Amino acid sequence: MSALFGWLPVVMLTGLVLNGLRLRSRARRLPTLTPTGEAVRLQHRFVTAEGVELDPDTRRAASAFADAAGLDVLDLVPADLPVGRALDLTRMVAPTSYRASRLAPGRGAFHALLVDVGVAERAGLTRCDGLDPVEMVELTVRLKRYACASTDLAVAPGLRARPDATHQRLAVLRAVYSAGARIVLALPVLAYAALVAGVIVQPVWGLAAVAAFWVQPYVAFAGRGPIRPRDLHRAVLVRPIGDPLRWLATVTGRWRPAAKPDPYPDLVARYTAELSDGTDRFFEPRRESCPWCGSDALSVLVRGGDLIQAKPGEFTLERCGACRHVFQNPRLSIAGLNFYYRDFYDGLGEEQTEFLFGTNGAAYRGRAEMVRPFTTPRAWLDVGGGHGHFCNLARDTWPDTVFDGLDMSESIEEAERRRWVGHGHRGMFPDLAGELAGRYDVVSMHHYLEHTREPLEELDAARKVLHAGGYLLIEVPNPSSRLSRVFGRYWVPYFQPQHQHLIPLDNLVRALEERGFAIVAVDRGRAHQPADLTGALALLVNSAAPNPRQPWLPGPVSRWRHVRHHGLLTAALPFFLVTLVADQLLGLALRRTRGGNAYRVLAAAPIS
Repeated sequence: MSALFGWLPVVMLTGLVLNGLRLRSRARRLPTLTPTGEAVRLQHRFVTAEGVELDPDTRRAASAFADAAGLDVLDLVPADLPVGRALDLTRMVAPTSYRASRLAPGRGAFHALLVDVGVAERAGLTRCDGLDPVEMVELTVRLKRYACASTDLAVAPGLRARPDATHQRLAVLRAVYSAGARIVLALPVLAYAALVAGVIVQPVWGLAAVAAFWVQPYVAFAGRGPIRPRDLHRAVLVRPIGDPLRWLATVTGRWRPAAKPDPYPDLVARYTAELSDGTDRFFEPRRESCPWCGSDALSVLVRGGDLIQAKPGEFTLERCGACRHVFQNPRLSIAGLNFYYRDFYDGLGEEQTEFLFGTNGAAYRGRAEMVRPFTTPRAWLDVGGGHGHFCNLARDTWPDTVFDGLDMSESIEEAERRRWVGHGHRGMFPDLAGELAGRYDVVSMHHYLEHTREPLEELDAARKVLHAGGYLLIEVPNPSSRLSRVFGRYWVPYFQPQHQHLIPLDNLVRALEERGFAIVAVDRGRAHQPADLTGALALLVNSAAPNPRQPWLPGPVSRWRHVRHHGLLTAALPFFLVTLVADQLLGLALRRTRGGNAYRVLAAAPIS
């Protein structure tokens, strides 16, 4: 242990130098607007934060830049950003990849935006002047979704930066990072502690690390780069004291944006009324036989509550001793599905799930690539498409393919408004299969089949929708994974109460072959999603101290429940950092085996 701490200041010094060079590279790669005599394009609108003025020259230069670069949204960055805000910007945005990354969250300097009129209308933009900092963040995030491959940043030399309002920074970070703001706020504390520990255990190297921290803003912004913080020298001079004080001012900031209508009281009343008669009506009678093979050799696999949302009820997964199929028994009724899905993918839970889906780019690319050896898709239907994250990113792999989506929720209509899908079909797949018959050469179901009540009917619907010789791509959890036995009810793919069926690979292959499909590829390694340890820890923490401001929880939202929830989450942060790294290492090992937490199957429909 002493040897480990002895290396700490060397590691800190190396990390600070490399990070400073990374931030410098990002700052230097930001393009700069140049003066122009051209007029502002009629299709461009400008949005400004409160206290920000855009002069005519900057508007003309921004309009010409956006037009030449083919941009629909342009974030205008003041060249004189204060050091703190300049560091925040370069930490958030990688200029070389931001525009091309379709799922990158909207980020910027949050001062001023150029917006194409069509994008503004689709995004529902109604105000263009005097937005508060949180409104600017929310608008920037929304506009990147509506112009996911035509949004970029540029430094505007004539734009004057707003003062660094640290009392507003906490609200801004929460708007930017949502639940991740807690990690962003914890990292400086860990860094300060590591610097102090380094000086104690290795004074020479420790002081060198402190010096590297001290001058990091010079490393990032000194010279003739596009960003020239007006307070650079003063900020560096006082940084050992000023940086911790800025952090303290951030976490104690009490500023909040203008109050919006709070839906919480109405939601409490609605959920209270729904739960007044208990939860029995949310379940169907328990069945005595396996829905897959009909065997009555059933045994309880896991039993527990809703570990994610903490909605009331107890849920049981049973396993068939004959075919090893895993299913929810008793399963949810239609009323139960409506109750437990509400405020998860939309409503209260929309931003959180949107964030999680936006981090799954590697999996989306792997799924899109799986069909490459077998077909060049022209029309692709993604069933259970949600907001269209997969379809949006798959365009990078198949730019000439028309991607449509299907889902039960209004998220698929939002996907169409964003143009992440060509057409969004809303409804139950078996109900819509008739009108979609023979229209697609690829149908995909990514972590969809396990949510359905009758998975065999979904396979029948896919067979109907595919034209002759088309391909069906399925990815589902692997109930045979050893990790399921390690984590028990805290294994994320059990995902109660949403997952109705967990289908062993052999069962799915047999069902496809019975419907005339030919299996052309199976992947049990690269389909693994490296989140088992982190997910289990999150479920454990959430079940021990759920967020008290959830309208289905009984009792008042007391200060003690808030303290317990936030305190436990904060205490668990170092463990989350460890599990995130461990999950990646575990994933590298499992991708070479058949023991991952998911598998993919690609099947060809019969030619006639």
